[in-house]
Amino acid sequence: MKSSGPTSVLRGAALTVGMRWTDRLIGFVSTIVLARLLEPSDLGIIAMVTLVVAFVDVFLDLGVNIALIQNRNPTPAHYNTAWTLRILQTITSAAVICLVADWAAAYFDDDRLQPVLWCMAIGMVFSGLENIGVVTFQKEMRFGLDFRFTFTKRVVAFVLTIVAAWILRNYWALVFATVASRLVGTLLSYFMHDMRPRLSLEKSKEIFAVSFWILMRGIGSYLHLNLHRIYVGAGSSASVMGGYSLATEISSIPNNELLSPLNRVIFPSFVRIKHDLSELRRVFLLAQGLQTMIAVPCSVGLAITAPEAVSVLLGQKWLFIVPYVQLLSIANIIFSITTTCGYVMITLGHTMSSALFVWIQIVVFMLLIEFHVAGGEAVEIAWARVATVCLALPVSIYLLRKAISVVTVRDIVLTTFRPLLATGAMYIALQAVHPLLVMPAVASLCLMIGLGGAVYIFTTAGLWVALGRPTGAESYVLEKIVAFRSRGK
Repeated sequence: MKSSGPTSVLRGAALTVGMRWTDRLIGFVSTIVLARLLEPSDLGIIAMVTLVVAFVDVFLDLGVNIALIQNRNPTPAHYNTAWTLRILQTITSAAVICLVADWAAAYFDDDRLQPVLWCMAIGMVFSGLENIGVVTFQKEMRFGLDFRFTFTKRVVAFVLTIVAAWILRNYWALVFATVASRLVGTLLSYFMHDMRPRLSLEKSKEIFAVSFWILMRGIGSYLHLNLHRIYVGAGSSASVMGGYSLATEISSIPNNELLSPLNRVIFPSFVRIKHDLSELRRVFLLAQGLQTMIAVPCSVGLAITAPEAVSVLLGQKWLFIVPYVQLLSIANIIFSITTTCGYVMITLGHTMSSALFVWIQIVVFMLLIEFHVAGGEAVEIAWARVATVCLALPVSIYLLRKAISVVTVRDIVLTTFRPLLATGAMYIALQAVHPLLVMPAVASLCLMIGLGGAVYIFTTAGLWVALGRPTGAESYVLEKIVAFRSRGK
């Protein structure tokens, strides 16, 4: 199926954000339904299995997609080699997963993991056969096709998951749905793109040259994002593990739903302008401002309204996860400020620095666990994660400055301080009102969302006007709103 010419960055951003929100809306509804149909222990089994599968896969992930996006003029041989390497990677990963299934069941002290891991290994092989041609949707900024491909896969997975959960009412529903949806996704990729890759290792040396540090960064990113869950799974029951994993997913909603779609557009945009440092600086600071302006208040708001949100959306049996949601939301506030830095470093060829930053956080987290979290309780582990990302913030800024010296600390402060001050005002207002709300959880949640949003928007606008309407995220959003209204008339 042929696609039209590349869309603009702006339209691409809109399509990608829309794609992500649609995808996550489906995922959000799926989570709510599954939380009602299944028990915490069922989700705990799947969380443990997912950790093992991802742990094995990340150690063999060569980052071939990123290598293709970074290559400004890839040939068919590059795509053939990337496809071949990914097949070899997934087959090897599947074999390793089967071999470590016994060990994983012993580590998490749950024999149910072994057969589930065998099934997930089959699903991994299916996904490895996916048509490498779909990478061009992102590389060439054909976000309309990217949207259709991702959306179709997500809808199929959603339908399969809900039907299976309704029938089986246990964790096997998620296993069967995952394997089946991966097979459907692979078949769909060949329908939507006419590339027919063949087995080849002709360009393996070139891809490996890019892939090594991407691999190291990928391993580090996995451990950075999941090591806290591994510690929780080792020292807690399946029910606690299920609750903590669900809290991790909920707390990451502001970043996953708002930042990830932007980064999906920003990365290829960075690659296109990487030789113009002035333009790269401008786009980076704009992205930084937008991400801070949106993700930080959402994370703070989620932390404050967590008791009501969990009660309304998931039910009373999940209230034990409220402290986890609150602490992990705080950690994601810092992550939202630093998330774009890694993309800049990779764009400019500083993949080693990007990987180093992630590994520093892993070491810090492990030291905190070793010397300050003696009990190994889930709440203590969540606190260690918060401390880790806070300590990593200055390191992130230092490494960014090494990669792109035209960006100063003053630039970053001026880009982020208005959203941070406005978020502080929102926090004070909500904390003052929260104890006074004696009403049903649904009404309390709606009122707090409305009040928090109003305080944040008016404070942000007031600060922007008071400081002379400087160029930045606020002016960018205002321009787009005006342009949208003009088109509608």
